[in-house]
Amino acid sequence: MIDCDVGVDDALALILAFHSPELKVEAVTGVNGNVPLEQVFGNIQKVLSLIQPKNRPIIAKGADKPLKGNSVYAHSVHGKDGLGGTQIDLREGEPWWQLFTGRADELITKMARQYPDEMTLIAIGPLTNLALALQRDREGMEKLKAVVIMGGAVRVKGNVTPHAEFNIYSDPLAAKIVLGSELPITLVPLDVTQQIALTPQWMEKRVKPIHNSFSRFIIEVTGYHSPTCQFRNKELIHLHDPLAVGVVIDPSLLSTEKLSIDVETQEGEHYGKISETEEGPKIDVCLGVNTKGFLELFVSRLG
Repeated sequence: MIDCDVGVDDALALILAFHSPELKVEAVTGVNGNVPLEQVFGNIQKVLSLIQPKNRPIIAKGADKPLKGNSVYAHSVHGKDGLGGTQIDLREGEPWWQLFTGRADELITKMARQYPDEMTLIAIGPLTNLALALQRDREGMEKLKAVVIMGGAVRVKGNVTPHAEFNIYSDPLAAKIVLGSELPITLVPLDVTQQIALTPQWMEKRVKPIHNSFSRFIIEVTGYHSPTCQFRNKELIHLHDPLAVGVVIDPSLLSTEKLSIDVETQEGEHYGKISETEEGPKIDVCLGVNTKGFLELFVSRLG
């Protein structure tokens, strides 16, 4: 099950998940994050229309704002629509999903109870839906086999402020609730995701030669331009969210440490910062990664 705020790297994470036989994605839920919730939900449908999964996953809308504070969006990174202006047709009469009429937190707890000790929840957006699910049905959430979260900057700088990473910064209170919940959590922070990137060399040698709808989508959504060898004026594209999926596909790609983590929820310079602490439940925090191994996995699943 994947909870996301579909921007560029969320879309690539969904492609990786649905193309990996090790996983069966039963549901995709949307949360306010990179773009507003309505746009996120539309993007989930667009990406599923591209993937065309045979086992139509259940999709649900989640929180349209953080538990506390104002929404922050990442239009400068993902474009106004979250997918860099890429055009994907939603084919009428061919829905590749099943619509859940309730809220995402209801679906999350329902599925955790439906598949006790089997369901892994991969969270690659702000943690609002997970916090609401814990408030709704903590006992149900405890039936999850694992929770993998892309978020935070433990021993490196943040990407929104010098101290904070976007997903945690977008809803620090939700992050504090979830990371302190004693669920079986693996955190995939910037410490490892910033070591994983698509470069012009990977695009030219490995992605472009695939010549299918997925390789074309990656070229469009990242704004890759062959003559200049740049991605919308960037030199590389970090695969933050796909790496969280990679952890579930092949845990041996990453090395972890057991750490207790706290989240700063008071507004100010350190708002949204996560830090190591002596107290509180310990979670698995990824601090090392097999960069080439993951990139090989990612590219191999585009075919």
